[in-house]
Amino acid sequence: MEMNQSEKERLKKLDVDLWIIALVTFGVFAIYAVFGNRIMAFCKDSSISVWPRLFAAAALEFGIAGLGISIVCLLRKESFASFGLRKENTAKTIIGTVLCFLPYLIYVFATGQFQGYEPLSIMVSNDLHKAGILQTIIGTIIIGIVWGFFEGFNYRVICEKIDRRYPPKSRFVDWGAIVCAIICILFHPFSISVLGIIELVTTFIAIYGMLMVAKKYDNAWGCVFAFVFIWNAF
Repeated sequence: MEMNQSEKERLKKLDVDLWIIALVTFGVFAIYAVFGNRIMAFCKDSSISVWPRLFAAAALEFGIAGLGISIVCLLRKESFASFGLRKENTAKTIIGTVLCFLPYLIYVFATGQFQGYEPLSIMVSNDLHKAGILQTIIGTIIIGIVWGFFEGFNYRVICEKIDRRYPPKSRFVDWGAIVCAIICILFHPFSISVLGIIELVTTFIAIYGMLMVAKKYDNAWGCVFAFVFIWNAF
């Protein structure tokens, strides 16, 4: 049956949304690919004030995981809350998300990669702590917003946009979650080895499962929890 005009317009808008997210995300990532070594050297240079280094790292991270969805939400006048930032089922979502990350956590511990539990610890965190209590608090809030909230919530919005555009025909095969899991794998270092493949599989299970749990309970706080207390903590 031929689609009516309103449905065509809806799909066209979703196509535009996905292109905006993709172009912004990969555009910023391309900048990182070209200038990444210089940017990282700057951010790790303790002789420079911690604030410009934090803001440089935060701007790059937000550009990759947050700017695209923010532009789209502003363009469409969609609130973040409409993508599952609500109280209902928060506990269930967090528990389900943690269970999805268990294979990944077992991998981290089994391969000796665990070096301490440090939620929201990035390359400038030690210098932030040396700067004083107030600076530590403000800096940690910035880290929490960029590396915690936006990095996790970004996947939820992208997944939802893809599912609206290409509705899954099976309860167990979700294209939005699959694409997001693949993006997560591609945007992080990995190796083609036995352990590398295990890491890829456990990462895929974690991200795919996290998004399926978020979809089941219509709650995105599990995604945020995962990136605050798991992904960026081990």
